Amino acid sequence: MFSGAPRLTAAAAPLPHAPTVGDLRDALDRLSVHDGAGLSETELVEHLTAMEQLKSGLAAAQARVTATLASQRSEAEAAAGVAADERCRGLGHEVGLARQESPVRGSQHLGLGLVLVHELPHTLAALTRGEISEWRATLVARETAVLSRAHRFAVDAELADQLVGAGDKKVADLARKIGYRLDPGSALRRVRGAQGDRRVGLRPAVDTMAYLTGFLPVAQGVACKAALEKEADRLRNQGDTRTRGQIMADTLVSRVTGQTSAEGVPVEIALVMTDQTLLGDDHTPAHLTGHGPIPASLARRLARRADRTWVRRLYTKPSSNALVAMDSRRRVFDGELRQFLIWRDQTCRHSWCDAPIRHVDHVTRAAHGGATSADNAQGLCEACNQAKEAPGWRSVRAPGRDHLVETTTPTGHRHRSRAPDPPGPPGYPVHIDLRFMPAA
Repeated sequence: MFSGAPRLTAAAAPLPHAPTVGDLRDALDRLSVHDGAGLSETELVEHLTAMEQLKSGLAAAQARVTATLASQRSEAEAAAGVAADERCRGLGHEVGLARQESPVRGSQHLGLGLVLVHELPHTLAALTRGEISEWRATLVARETAVLSRAHRFAVDAELADQLVGAGDKKVADLARKIGYRLDPGSALRRVRGAQGDRRVGLRPAVDTMAYLTGFLPVAQGVACKAALEKEADRLRNQGDTRTRGQIMADTLVSRVTGQTSAEGVPVEIALVMTDQTLLGDDHTPAHLTGHGPIPASLARRLARRADRTWVRRLYTKPSSNALVAMDSRRRVFDGELRQFLIWRDQTCRHSWCDAPIRHVDHVTRAAHGGATSADNAQGLCEACNQAKEAPGWRSVRAPGRDHLVETTTPTGHRHRSRAPDPPGPPGYPVHIDLRFMPAA
């Protein structure tokens, strides 16, 4: 299979039958020992080319398999009397689990598969032949998303002979350009759709920093940056020794929070750390809710810099690193129990999903006798919580001392998730959660 440099082209003889799961795993095993040893440089480059083509061909096969799965699920649910707008609910999450990716990415893969198979046949063919990457196929789908089905077919046909050799930007530009020509109104729909998606996001960066991003209409984005630059220039001209970038960052924080100083932000943040990290010189990292792990030294500095500090003790089970449960007689997880569960789970508990927790939900439904307790709870993002309510999904608390939740999808595949370990070694007796709010 890997001798020489086979080129995956449309002229290659078709397989006598579709590969089985065993065939695919056998190919994976053979690839695991392939490092190119004994090949010439020419052959090594040819192998790289063939492997890249193989990756694209596999992506095309995944698109076709995904579309078939959606078709079968839709037909089965239609036969069962499921309403049209409820069919395939949660299927994107199943695709994400199967591909070991987040529910958001799973839904994107599902959408891409359906579009390629049903509306972009030429792009799918180029992907199948290994002439374009999955990302470039995604760009074609993305740039034609606002077009009608007929116009999408037309763009796809016109692009067919222009995809090979085109880079990412050129592929996107070509698809958009053809779409604008065929449907001039698509430009206005794109603007309206993009404006409707405006949002703010936060993600961790290196060295305990973070990226605060805003997805804004271009005029507003330019205006924000211009205002920050103007203020930075004004302060620099008055002798401010901070760099221009530092002034812009500090001004952004102060103007968003309404404070005169970027250091005096009156907002509650949560740190989870061991008592030795807080009170001693232990190097066990702390967990900053909404960000992730931070160095022990930074956690101590944040705690000491706060004017008011509240300390709440959270205990672990003996010989375990799991946080102690907290119970409630109510059906709704709220108050301190909800906050406890958010601190415990940190991010969405579904496999491959690390989105922020929006819902705290019963593992065993309250309607089925499930208790409103930490042991029967899991933190989920909104999308995952909605998906588990679809027909065929089941969640149970798996036996064991760790908080394990086993989720079964409609196809019978099982996925387990475990609550993350709090700071400290297993069996560490006391954990301390700090919530502090500097004075205004």
